[in-house]
Amino acid sequence: MVSKYYPRMGETLYTHTLDNGLAIQVIPKKGFQKSYAMFATNYGGADRRFRYQGEWLNTPAGVAHFLEHKMFDMPDGSNALSVLSANGASPNAFTSSAMTAYYFECTEGFQENLKMLLEFVSTPYFTEESVAKEQGIIGQEIRMCEDSPDYALYYNLLKCLYARNPVRDSVAGTVESIREITPDVLYACHKVFYHPSNMRLCCVGDVEPEAVCALAEQVLPKGKGEVPARDYGSAEPGKPASFRHKAAMEVSNTQFLFGAKLTPAKPGPDRLRQVLTGDLALRYLMGESSPLYTSLYAKNLIHTDFSAELDYAAGAAMLIAGGEGRDPHSVLAAVEEALSELRRDIDTEAFQRIRRTTLGYCIRSMDRLGGLCTSLAEAGFAGYCPLDAPEMLENITPEEVRQALLDWLQPERIALSVIEPLRP
Repeated sequence: MVSKYYPRMGETLYTHTLDNGLAIQVIPKKGFQKSYAMFATNYGGADRRFRYQGEWLNTPAGVAHFLEHKMFDMPDGSNALSVLSANGASPNAFTSSAMTAYYFECTEGFQENLKMLLEFVSTPYFTEESVAKEQGIIGQEIRMCEDSPDYALYYNLLKCLYARNPVRDSVAGTVESIREITPDVLYACHKVFYHPSNMRLCCVGDVEPEAVCALAEQVLPKGKGEVPARDYGSAEPGKPASFRHKAAMEVSNTQFLFGAKLTPAKPGPDRLRQVLTGDLALRYLMGESSPLYTSLYAKNLIHTDFSAELDYAAGAAMLIAGGEGRDPHSVLAAVEEALSELRRDIDTEAFQRIRRTTLGYCIRSMDRLGGLCTSLAEAGFAGYCPLDAPEMLENITPEEVRQALLDWLQPERIALSVIEPLRP
């Protein structure tokens, strides 16, 4: 394995790519009681149309999420979740628009649990009966999500921003779309996307990097697979497909999200720079220490749940911000006023303080094992390493941050999603 020490982080990252294409990243933490492993595939809810062996294939919405649910079933009738739990591990999985990940944390038996993780994720087993049963379970989950204000708020915003990109659709699919999912569809998508060439294994804790590699090489398929091309539809304009969406649900206070489409930087160092520039920009403009946040909070226009972030999926990037607040339009007006001041100048002292804060967050994140594994996997699929963040942060200028905010938050690029309380 290749090792690299990151002095600003105080960590050593071991990396290796197996002959079958699997990328492995391990950060040993001697003396830590817990260890964490994540086996992730570059396959999410938005990857519905793809080219494999020269042919374009279309799949129903919700297949990636459906696969996540069914992968724990083993051919011998056992369930990997139960096996891992019985062995003292705490396992789970998630599916986003861009990635599916299976993971566990444990205090002992790491190698045994890792072997189980690698085996069940690489061993598909589906039957007509089990798929039909899961359609009912996931159908109930979809209906519950549709009744969730957070779910409605988020996807209503994405539908405002995007006219065609599949990121606008629920990762779980719809009750109708999951009825089209069959064992053959699941086997086909597992074959295409769950090959080691399209996956990453990330481990953090009191573990031996060489032992992780040896086990992965022993358990997983040997040959390289074809990494499929994805089709997310034709390019979308910079402006939203629609600018406003309002709905009424059973909420106690008005909730809102506003957002804008960005042009994603190409994978690699450019993507890391955009991610960090966005982090600095959003902390500077509307972070908890910003004058804008303080003013909005003092006027009771936002609550403590207000947050802002950049998100990437399906060849797209977006800025999303919001929370609870009685008057979203006043919040947007205040954002525009803050941007007007930014057009004249940026407070370099405040910028330097935000940069130090961001660096501190990067260093503290090294001890959050689950978040660190997730960052390694997501960043790896985007072509960069999150441990390079401190050096990159030093090179981002106040002018870059100022210009990013002015470009991203132009009034004609912003869409707003609002959920209001039901009126009697």
